[in-house]
Amino acid sequence: MTTTSESLAPLRTRRRKLPTELSILLVLAGIALIFELLGWIFVGQSFLMNQQRLTIMILQVSVVGIIAVGVTQVIITGGIDLSSGSVVGMTAMIAASFAQSADWARPVYPALVGLPVIIPLFIGLAIGTLAGVINGSLISFTKIPPFIATLGMMVSARGVAKWYTKGQPVSGLTPEFNFIGFGIWPVVIFLGVALIFHVALRYTRYGKFTYAIGANPQAARVSGINIEKHLIKVYAIAGMLAGLAGLVTAARAQTAQAGMGVMYELDAIAAAVIGGTSLAGGQGRITGTVIGTIILGTMTSGFTFLRIDAYYQEIIKGMIIVAAVVADQYRQRKRKKV
Repeated sequence: MTTTSESLAPLRTRRRKLPTELSILLVLAGIALIFELLGWIFVGQSFLMNQQRLTIMILQVSVVGIIAVGVTQVIITGGIDLSSGSVVGMTAMIAASFAQSADWARPVYPALVGLPVIIPLFIGLAIGTLAGVINGSLISFTKIPPFIATLGMMVSARGVAKWYTKGQPVSGLTPEFNFIGFGIWPVVIFLGVALIFHVALRYTRYGKFTYAIGANPQAARVSGINIEKHLIKVYAIAGMLAGLAGLVTAARAQTAQAGMGVMYELDAIAAAVIGGTSLAGGQGRITGTVIGTIILGTMTSGFTFLRIDAYYQEIIKGMIIVAAVVADQYRQRKRKKV
């Protein structure tokens, strides 16, 4: 009887354990309540009861959230993508140059103004996808680490963004193009993308292959998965979503600049890791990434609300990223022991 009870103890412990998403949701609630309390103490205002502040916060994190959905899939395969922020800037510049209105005085391409909105949207998504395909191909066929491959793309894409118009911004965008960044549309796009890839990862063969590669690449190969082909597909999707984020960023600002998207890749990685995606690969969910993105937005909005200097915000954000990785490593060691 004692042996049986001891063997069942880990199963009982596992059953009592809260789901990862629920645990992260409780962390989000705790952070929000802390800012609410500090707001009344130091500012004399409510943090949660200000609808305008919360709306701005959700709008600000929506672009990072779109990127984070793609980055989550890359991390699940055991990889990393450092290029997404630069791809945002590159796609914003190139797509915006094909979205300029006919009455703008200094278009990039005078013969290509007033084009249907579908053309710059297609170009932006295509450029992002191409960047992802290059990342995936380098990783799959040259066998260089994802860190190096995407680091090279990060530098190159930012260089293309600056070279494209010699550092000059692209303005005079058509109202149809700007519409995708108007009002609540960035949030709708973010949640739509999250829903699509939540379903894809959980219920399709694409998702099963993605988790299998991250959990055990050798076993995945033996089971018949074409790892190289699938990795290219995953990085292409991540690049496409970075391109979509670039389109939304340019539309929201109603202009495109080469410096757009700086540090977005780190925020996206942080959102995925805070949301429970393991850097070791094989684990992670889009729902957790959505919550992690909101946590980052809540923290940024809360620090601004408390009038904490931006330099301190970056320091605290860095500490939280490290803490999230440490927690992930602890979970991995604990799981191996069980």
